[in-house]
Amino acid sequence: MTNKSKGEGEKLTRPVSFRLTAADHAAYLAKVEASGLKPSEFFRECVLQNRTQIVARPKASPERGRLLYLFNKASNNINQLAHRANADHLAGVISEDTYTRILADLHGLAHYMKAAIKDAG
Repeated sequence: MTNKSKGEGEKLTRPVSFRLTAADHAAYLAKVEASGLKPSEFFRECVLQNRTQIVARPKASPERGRLLYLFNKASNNINQLAHRANADHLAGVISEDTYTRILADLHGLAHYMKAAIKDAG
């Protein structure tokens, strides 16, 4: 895309709007839904890339969506555990061996979680 993403320093600050008939709006929403993009992403892709055909993204299965939700919640807890292990290691509360085992276990959990998401399709 020709516009810069938010992470590249330029924010999306200029709104653009237009009016449609009810029938055209329904057709527009159907195309947005089929594309898998958000309405603003769809519009930018069409206008800025001069594209008249958007390739639909494959929809995630309900199982994959649920798995991502649960893993997002679990990843917060994993991050808290890693932070605590690091703080305790720096304070000398846990040994180097214990610290290394904790990190290896957390790394293993992350690996299994990524594999499960990939398998869920």
